[in-house]
Amino acid sequence: MTEKLLPLGTIVYLKEGTAKLMIVGRGASFDNGEGQSFSDYVGVVYPNGIDPEDALFFNHQDIDEVVFTGYSDEEEDRYLKVYDEWKEEMSKANKPNIEELTFGF
Repeated sequence: MTEKLLPLGTIVYLKEGTAKLMIVGRGASFDNGEGQSFSDYVGVVYPNGIDPEDALFFNHQDIDEVVFTGYSDEEEDRYLKVYDEWKEEMSKANKPNIEELTFGF
C-alpha cells in the first residue's frame, strides 16, 4: 500500500469537499448497484455522526487534508498488517483495484 491507512476517528476533508468527515470504518465492501465494490474508508459527516443513509465510501487518494488523526496502538498496527494482506489477496483475485476506485466525494 502506498499510503498508510488512517485510524478510526480520523477527521478529513475530501478533495473538493466542504464538510469534515470522520472515518468510522475501513476495508468496506458494498454493493454499488453494479456488483460488489471495495473502499478504504467509510465516513460520516462530522459532527453529526452516524446516519446509515449518509455514510460515504472513499479511498485514501480522495483525501485532501487530515484535520485530526485518530487513536492508534498495537492493535492498530496488527490491523494494518492484516488489511495490507487482504488488499494483496483482493488484487490477486482480479477484483477491482481499490487504489483506482474513486467516488467523487
